[in-house]
Amino acid sequence: MSEEKIIHTFIVLAYGESEYLEESIKSVLNQDYPSKVIIGTSTDNEYIRSYAKKYNLEVVVNPVKGGGNIGDFDFAWSHGGNELVTIAHQDDIYDPGYSQAIVDAYRKYPKSEILFTDYFEVRNGKRVYKDTLLSVKRLILHKLKRLHSSTKLSDKQSCLRWGCSIMCPSVAYVPHNIPYDLIFTQNKFKGVGDWYGWYHLSLAEGVAFTYIAEPLMGHRVHPGSHTSREINSDIRSDQELEMFKKFWPTWFAKLLNHFYRYAQKSNTLK
Repeated sequence: MSEEKIIHTFIVLAYGESEYLEESIKSVLNQDYPSKVIIGTSTDNEYIRSYAKKYNLEVVVNPVKGGGNIGDFDFAWSHGGNELVTIAHQDDIYDPGYSQAIVDAYRKYPKSEILFTDYFEVRNGKRVYKDTLLSVKRLILHKLKRLHSSTKLSDKQSCLRWGCSIMCPSVAYVPHNIPYDLIFTQNKFKGVGDWYGWYHLSLAEGVAFTYIAEPLMGHRVHPGSHTSREINSDIRSDQELEMFKKFWPTWFAKLLNHFYRYAQKSNTLK
């Protein structure tokens, strides 16, 4: 691919009045490779608008209410332009090299439908690069780490069959390579909509999953986060089992689900 300018866009998904919103905005504005930044929300309010005004950012409002975070993800990626789009959650942060790494990988693998990086956790204001969940996910991603990029179904699903190893906010979408209008919106799998979304994308032929094995974004773990609430309430277990059954016999899917749930408990604060 030529060295022509590639447009990378961050859409920061904002809800309510998050105390971490400004830190997230500042991290995506502070990229070595300048990215376009806009705010996406389904809970438009003065708090969100105040930061949009402070940083001179456009706000796009999802007119469809009640779709939850999964509906907002579909709204966001499809409203971010036609080149590279990263959906940043209001609680999360990005290292300055994130956008450059995404653009460099896209230049090398232009048939990518998604490109994603490794990540670290932010716990009590500190960066955590190693824990049980991170270790499990990196083990699952071993094959893609070796390949870097692949269009083969078996390679793409290698990072899904043992659990959902792709951190949603680390992903950059390539809309012109994605043959779907919607990726995530499946009511049956609302609790694991991201995992279902990657499964859905894995079925597309001739386009690649591309993995950048550097921890370039930070997922904040705190009691109020969407993921922590779901894990603590155990509402995802049945849906996770259904996802495992897409790849394995029922008896083995149940066994995997047991150990996967144990690993995910590290995604909550004690």
